[in-house]
Amino acid sequence: MEFFKSKQHHIVPSAPMVIKNDPTLMFTNARMNQFKDIFLNISEPKSARIADSQKCLRVSGKHNDLEEVGHDTYHHTMFEMLGNWSFGDYFKKEAIDWAWEFLVKVVHLPEDRLYANVFEGNLEEKIDPDNEARNYWKQYLPDSHIIWGSKKDNFWEMGETGPCGPCSEVHIDLRSEDERTKIAGEKLVNTSDPLVIEIWNLVFMQFNRKASGVLEMLPAKHVDTGMGFERLCMAIQGKQSNYDTDVFQPLIQHIATLSGKPYGQDQQSDVAMRVIADHLRAISFSIADGQLPSNVKAGYVIRRILRRAVRYGYTFLGSSEPTLHKLVSTLVNQMGNAYPELKSQQLLIEKVIAEEEASFLRTLETGIRLLDQHIETARKNKISELNGHSAFELYDTFGFPLDLTELILRENGLTVDRDGFNKAMEIQKERSRAAAATETDDWVELRKFEKVEFVGYDFTEIDVRICRYRAVKTKNKTLYQLAFNKPPFYAESGGQTGDSGFIESETERIDILDTQKENNLIVHITAKLPKDPMADFQAQVNIQKRRLTANNHSATHLLHEALREVLGTHVEQKGSLVNADYLRFDFSHFQKMTEEEISKVEEIINQKIRANHSLVERRNLPIAEAQKLGAMALFGEKYGDSVRVIQFGTSIELCGGTHVPASGQIGILKIVSEGAISAGIRRIEAITADKAEQFINDALIQLKDAKATLNITSNLAHGIQKLLDENRRLEKEIETFIKEKLVVLKGELKANAKEINGITLITATLNLTPEAVKDLAYQLRGEISNVAFIAGTISADKPSLTIMLGDELVKKSHNAATIVREAAKEIQGGGGGQPFFATAGGKNVAGLNASINKAVALITKKK
Repeated sequence: MEFFKSKQHHIVPSAPMVIKNDPTLMFTNARMNQFKDIFLNISEPKSARIADSQKCLRVSGKHNDLEEVGHDTYHHTMFEMLGNWSFGDYFKKEAIDWAWEFLVKVVHLPEDRLYANVFEGNLEEKIDPDNEARNYWKQYLPDSHIIWGSKKDNFWEMGETGPCGPCSEVHIDLRSEDERTKIAGEKLVNTSDPLVIEIWNLVFMQFNRKASGVLEMLPAKHVDTGMGFERLCMAIQGKQSNYDTDVFQPLIQHIATLSGKPYGQDQQSDVAMRVIADHLRAISFSIADGQLPSNVKAGYVIRRILRRAVRYGYTFLGSSEPTLHKLVSTLVNQMGNAYPELKSQQLLIEKVIAEEEASFLRTLETGIRLLDQHIETARKNKISELNGHSAFELYDTFGFPLDLTELILRENGLTVDRDGFNKAMEIQKERSRAAAATETDDWVELRKFEKVEFVGYDFTEIDVRICRYRAVKTKNKTLYQLAFNKPPFYAESGGQTGDSGFIESETERIDILDTQKENNLIVHITAKLPKDPMADFQAQVNIQKRRLTANNHSATHLLHEALREVLGTHVEQKGSLVNADYLRFDFSHFQKMTEEEISKVEEIINQKIRANHSLVERRNLPIAEAQKLGAMALFGEKYGDSVRVIQFGTSIELCGGTHVPASGQIGILKIVSEGAISAGIRRIEAITADKAEQFINDALIQLKDAKATLNITSNLAHGIQKLLDENRRLEKEIETFIKEKLVVLKGELKANAKEINGITLITATLNLTPEAVKDLAYQLRGEISNVAFIAGTISADKPSLTIMLGDELVKKSHNAATIVREAAKEIQGGGGGQPFFATAGGKNVAGLNASINKAVALITKKK
């Protein structure tokens, strides 16, 4: 940072690792993600020269390093990418000059160990070889250290579409002198040699890849360089693995201590420690940036990484109890100063990881039990291979990894049908692809250089022109995205749903179904394209929806402040949803709120509503001034140098949403639910204004109806308590009556017992509750050592079967659970239990006697 500051670069903080406004990406997988809209000429850069260190995550899609992590020395899921940018300022010469100066003059890497490759060109795409970059490198490197590279290695693309261009990578040879004399380093560049590796990639961004695959020139040439911090540390510290540097060793040594296994003595346990150290970083930073593990999208990716780490610890380090969360403190000590979100979120990170670990360890145990059953079946049938469908069911339903299935099978002399597994996996992927398939056309530019400005804070009705549009096809349906020069429609962001409304010209009206944001571009969703896209239109926001949404959004600010006042300043917003109907607010807190706390929060909010605090809005306020005001910022959000501050009384937050002009417009707030959504995260749902008033009125009507139904004229609670007391008295009388009945019934059953093959057999069809049948069964078992009690009952038109066996029968290998499962087929049901006591339920009442008879036959059958 200091070096590039001396080269007139503006230093910017890392963007969050989790991406929120780009439908093409879930995570920041490269430094350029946060600046993509600048390359596409959607927005202007704040500075022509920028440098930063960006948190990145690569676990899915084109840039997927997950399977290599821990097994080699230099791939990671989460990593830090150092680099410098030029937006239409300097280009190849300066980028190469400064890269050399930094590597050789500043951090003193040996010149003779450095190599550079340059793009060899591509005839198919009509791109010439990058002789310009090659000539600049010749100032510093001999020809033998400058290598031509293919499109695969030296043409950088972020994805299927978007900004791209030729690149020049800097590699370093970290091998011993003996190894270097045997084979020249240039022969090992880009051959996956773990000690001849890329450390810095200089990307010369000059093209945009369109959806059709065609390359078009960007409006200006840019530089985007990326240097892996972990690899640079390895080179500077003279190590032969990133994991041997001080970036990873504190974590690895902590893992070694917890597992009781030293690092560096066993390959499998070493890999496990490296995987855990790497994955812990990815998981912790993701949670700090606001992405919790879940079963969908980005949350599922984080859960998958976490489970992978748990699985490695379970299999290779013997970690059968949650341990990952114990490593968080070491990570915070290492990186908390550079990334303060780790420090402030430490408790939450630990809680979330601990709960996820415990849950998955239970899943592993379940999976192992099921796999044991498959192994037993295979042995009985003399089969040496587990079928792919069963392996996939373990993976898909129970989250049981295929490699763990294979490991356990190998230990038992079995294999798995991988082809069958892969086929089942592909069928599932095809279903997912079909459900999510989206085809996006290229933008049609109508007014390429017209400035785009959101005016929705001040106007809900304004004249607009369409700057660009495109078609989006999904699920056999075509929608259109329109971008206006002066959009008044608020785009979904920060939890607030997008505006709807319409645009109207002299000849037609087009409904705006929704408004979304892609990077910094506001896109408006329509079902049809205007007949004349070049026409002038008047845009009209749905005022009623905007007003109700603003009520709920402003209420979330008051709710946030009230929660911190009642519960403590550890409370921080972790997500929200604000629409016209209700508000949902997720926050960090580690226990259920009491009714008193909920009431107190409501009371504080409604006091602030009645105080009718006027909205104080500060736009384009320098971030430092906003912080001086005490404005709340949310971790995981990307804030620029200038921010918008929203204030109602003492509530001050950074926010880009729409709000009421004064808090009184909210009317009233009513919390309708509070509960947990994950470890350390609670969720409140609330309603305001008309919805809250209707909620209260409906509740009063229900109370009135309840008093009338129960014939209570005075205090409802006292009246209900009186009824409950009377009900308990009657229940005790019934319980006494049933006990007396059981004594008589037991005597009758014992008197009618039959002796068959040395078994005291008692059968009956009873009109008793399940609890009473169970009580009777245990009494008979306690009094008769070789008893076999079989009882059928019918409740709510559903048959059930109960079997109790005495100790003598169990010792002779009779199993009540096995018998009840077989007998229950007669009532079209199933069940289970213990060897001495089991129950089953079914659907076929007519088959109950047959079910009892089948159980009798199975029990009395001679062995």
